[in-house]
Amino acid sequence: MTAEIISGTQVAAEIRAELKEKTAKLKADKGVVPGLVILRVGEDPASVSYVKGKEKACDEVGIYQETIVYPDDVDEKTVLDKLVELNNDPKYHGILVQLPLPKHISEDKVIDIIDPRKDVDGFHPVNVGKLLIGNPYFMPCTPAGIQQLLVRSGNDPAGKHVVICGRSNIVGKPILAIMLQKKDGANATVTMVHTGTKDTASVTRQADILIAAVGRPKVITADMVKEGVVVIDVGVNRVPDDTKKSGFRLVGDTDFEAIKEKAKAITPVPGGVGPMTITMLMWNTVNAAESASA
Repeated sequence: MTAEIISGTQVAAEIRAELKEKTAKLKADKGVVPGLVILRVGEDPASVSYVKGKEKACDEVGIYQETIVYPDDVDEKTVLDKLVELNNDPKYHGILVQLPLPKHISEDKVIDIIDPRKDVDGFHPVNVGKLLIGNPYFMPCTPAGIQQLLVRSGNDPAGKHVVICGRSNIVGKPILAIMLQKKDGANATVTMVHTGTKDTASVTRQADILIAAVGRPKVITADMVKEGVVVIDVGVNRVPDDTKKSGFRLVGDTDFEAIKEKAKAITPVPGGVGPMTITMLMWNTVNAAESASA
C-alpha cells in the first residue's frame, strides 16, 4: 500500500476559489468588501514573510487589507489603544496581530483586547471557550484547516478514532475540541498523547486518524502506526541538508517516507497543512464580513 497524498495546496486552492465567489457576491449584493487589518511589531524576517503571504492571499480572494507596522520598541499602551480603535472601525471585519511580539508587550493582553467577533485567528478566550461548547465565532486557522483537509479528501472523522499528538493551545487542544463535537466533519472518538504519556506508541497504533503536532522532526515512526491509518502532519521542522542551497530542508513530525507505505492517506511537508492556515484566515475574514452584514 502506498498512501494517497492529501495535498493542502490543492484543497487550499479550491477553498480560495469558493471565497473569491463569496466576496464578489457580498460586494454585488450588499456593497460589502471584507476587510482585514494586520498589526505587526518589528521586522522579524519570519513575521515579515508570513504577513506578505497573508497580504497576497487577501488580494487573491478579494479582501481589502491593510498592515500596520510598529517598531520593536513601541510601548504596549500604543498597541492596545490602536486595537481598541480597530475594534470600532467598521471597515475591518477581521483583526490579526502577528505573533510573536517583543517581550515587553503582553500577548495575553493583546489577544484579550481584540473584539471576539473580529478575532479571525480564533485565539481570544471567548472563542476558545465557545469552541469547546461547539459554537465559536471563529475556529483557529490551522485546526480548521486540518478538518477541511480530512473532509475534502474523503476521510470524514465521524465514528473514527482520532489520536492527536501534542497539546499546544494553537493546534492540539483546539483540534481536540473540534473533533469531538457532534457535528458534520467531527463526531470522532478522540485521544490525546503528550510528553506525559507513558506508552505513546500503544496509543498511536490505535488511531484511524493520526494528527501529529509535536514540533520535533520525524518523531512518529512507521512502527507507531497501523496499516490504513490517515496521517495529518502539522510539523514544520528544519533539518540539515548539504544538497540544498539553504543548507536545510523541511520535514514533518512523522517519518513520511516509511509511513506512506502503511498509511491510507498522508499529508506532505511542505504542501500539506501549511497552505491551509492562511486560507482559513481568509475563510474567517469572509465569514466575519457576512455576519456583520447579515
